Amino acid sequence: MADPRRAGLSILLVFLAPALLVYLGLTAYPAVRTVLDSLFTIEGTERSFVGIANYRDLLADETFRVAVRNTFVWAFVAPVLDVATGLLLALALYAGVPFARFLRVAWFTPVLLSYVVVAILWMWLYNYDWGVVNEALRAVGLGALARSWLGDPNTALSALIVTHAWKWAGFNMVVCLAAIHSLPSEVLEAAELDNCGWGAKLRHVIVPMLWPTLLNLYVLAFIGKMKVFDLVWIMTGGGPLWATETVSTYVYKRAFNWNTFDLGYPSAIATVWFGVVCAAVMILNRVFRSRDRLEY
Repeated sequence: MADPRRAGLSILLVFLAPALLVYLGLTAYPAVRTVLDSLFTIEGTERSFVGIANYRDLLADETFRVAVRNTFVWAFVAPVLDVATGLLLALALYAGVPFARFLRVAWFTPVLLSYVVVAILWMWLYNYDWGVVNEALRAVGLGALARSWLGDPNTALSALIVTHAWKWAGFNMVVCLAAIHSLPSEVLEAAELDNCGWGAKLRHVIVPMLWPTLLNLYVLAFIGKMKVFDLVWIMTGGGPLWATETVSTYVYKRAFNWNTFDLGYPSAIATVWFGVVCAAVMILNRVFRSRDRLEY
């Protein structure tokens, strides 16, 4: 009988063809076309070659710089909150808090909700007049802190990051909980025999052994936050005063929302940001490479 591991090239192509066609048609071709379009001024069906003029204009674009700054805040700060919240929830379940089965489902439920539902829900919560957040502050005598969370440039971005963390904390919780249960039991038992308290055991035993998992979660969250669009678009549209503008929302506005009728410039933005994301991921992988191996 023929060894299936030595299949001919024609047989391999038969199995690979569907996936390759989907990849080439939906990923590779749009990416290459975007890079090519960034060298043109595209107005309807008319294309005028401008070379790197779009990239030169990008360097002087103040709105783009603001969008990059906000996106970097999303990408570097928000994943820390996401992963830390997920780890704390996983530790609570591992420690056996009351109603653990119910809480496991309740904490994971936001992951199953669409961004539209999450955005509308939190817009209600942040409402200045009758939102739960401001009503809770007024109920405890902190009414002076009540504000329009999504309408204030100083708090809008933070409010969105909290909302995003609420949605994805359940995913990180599940991954961290699975990683905790897979830790060597003898190491945890040895820590308990040494009268190691929860705080010391978490700091010196659990977190070091979970470090590769936490880093992987951070990198995944980082990639997702560099492309964040839907939550921002629904809740604030990039406002107020560009306080929550991200690169993705800015590309969409320049391409479809501002009636500029030029797809070349937003293509240049997308091309530059694609390179930034790839470079950032490679740097993170190189920085974390020496730490992602841990011998028990």
